[in-house]
Amino acid sequence: MRKALTEEEKYRQMMEEPVNTLIPRLALPSMVSMVVVAVYNMADTFFVSRLGTSASGAVGIVFSMAAIIQAVAFMIGMGCGNEISRLLGAKKQEEAARFVAIGFFTEIILGTIIALFGIVYCTPLVYALGSTETIAPYAIRYARYILLGTPFIMASLGMNNMLRFQGNSFYSMLGISTGGILNMFLDPLFIYGFHMGIMGAAVATTISQIVSFSILLYQCNKMPACISVSLKNFKPSLKRYILILKFGLPSLARQGIAGVSTIILNFSAHPYGDAAIAAMAIVMRITMFINSLVIGFGQGFQPVCGYCYGAKNYKRVEKAYYFSLKVCFSILVVMGVVVFIFAKPLITAFRKEDAEVIRIGFLALRLQCLTIPLAAQLTMANMFSQTTGYPLRASIVALLRQGICLIPILLVLPPLFGLLGVQSSQPVSDVFAAVIAFLITDGILKELRAKTDAKPNPQ
Repeated sequence: MRKALTEEEKYRQMMEEPVNTLIPRLALPSMVSMVVVAVYNMADTFFVSRLGTSASGAVGIVFSMAAIIQAVAFMIGMGCGNEISRLLGAKKQEEAARFVAIGFFTEIILGTIIALFGIVYCTPLVYALGSTETIAPYAIRYARYILLGTPFIMASLGMNNMLRFQGNSFYSMLGISTGGILNMFLDPLFIYGFHMGIMGAAVATTISQIVSFSILLYQCNKMPACISVSLKNFKPSLKRYILILKFGLPSLARQGIAGVSTIILNFSAHPYGDAAIAAMAIVMRITMFINSLVIGFGQGFQPVCGYCYGAKNYKRVEKAYYFSLKVCFSILVVMGVVVFIFAKPLITAFRKEDAEVIRIGFLALRLQCLTIPLAAQLTMANMFSQTTGYPLRASIVALLRQGICLIPILLVLPPLFGLLGVQSSQPVSDVFAAVIAFLITDGILKELRAKTDAKPNPQ
């Protein structure tokens, strides 16, 4: 059993332990959580793909809806989490507890509203997401049950982020990973054992999310190192919601634009049939797995950054940023090389019965591997600018990869180069996005150095 740190011990740990040992230790549980979720997503796509190309395409269609739901959940969770870490760094415990309550209950309320709206308008929704006539029946069955679990999914993501920003990433890992592992076992049971088809995959996801929700809520209320979720602390105000939006808007931008760009990608792939939509969905799942490693590592950086920024120790903030950037870049170089070499067998494993899916996905995945290391700059720039209180610049960085850069490219390249334009749009976007993200981050670092020179901080 892990020994719970007192608030004073945790504060000293965040402020004094070398970042090259502190960040990896905080990051490991987050990386495990992210990898488990990414593996679950790939497993979900793998099992559904056994049902046919149209069923595989349905996962790509519903992914865009799930990305938008997650965007709202991350906005609240990250917005509250950022403020919580800063308040803890400033030793304001009671106000931090209020943000925990506001985050939790807001996620539940919004999740219920989204679920009701989505279930009522499910059929027009899947067509608006880019579904074809042949994919739509699968997408509708899949989406309805995913929507039923929306309140639990959103609240789980909120608690996960708020626990991380308290420095309790181990507890967030337990909740998220348990649900993800359970899902991998339930998928084949419900899809094939109970003969529920694609609906079984959605039911398995919903049950697993409820389990994660229950574990996370128990830990929030029972573990001594965690701030409890209490209705008496639910004191929403316009001022507090403005703070949540300020720090959470970059997450909304990053996740939300991923959903929007996926919708545009689905429509761009329309002329090339269900095989193109299915292939791009598979490539997206694989690249999500690769990126999950650096996102998890970055999540270990964020509480350190938040604590040190709240304590005005800007030199330590910069040191933590550069260390994390180097580690993330190294991870992605290695993963990019491995996936580039094994691109064809990876795509084949998902849909070996469809040669067209393999052909389209193979080239798309290899092209993506060429620029995947640039995601280190994009991920760390977003987390750094968001946690240090630069919401406008953080939102711009969040919108770069799959919004500001990708959407225009998707509107230009496919009409000019056909299917190759669809396959190469994301890699081309990554190059432009990484350059802009570097310039934005460099500007913030210069401002922090100016603050350090004006008022020296203790090491």
